[in-house]
Amino acid sequence: MGSTVLSLRIDGELLDRLRQHAAKRGMSVQDYVVRTLIRDDFDERFKAAVDETEKFYGPEETAGVRAEGVT
Repeated sequence: MGSTVLSLRIDGELLDRLRQHAAKRGMSVQDYVVRTLIRDDFDERFKAAVDETEKFYGPEETAGVRAEGVT
């Protein structure tokens, strides 16, 4: 898988916060931002999958399964 360059302009205050968050995890700002984007993308895809499951089975049945602890 190749890589592509993405250039963006961000506020200096935001960059400082990103540096702090990345430093806490021992990461570069670039790695921190990429991992955050990947995690966010996964969360969106997971939510879409849950929504599709609820459309197929119906929210009552999936809620009942969760309530019974059979997840």
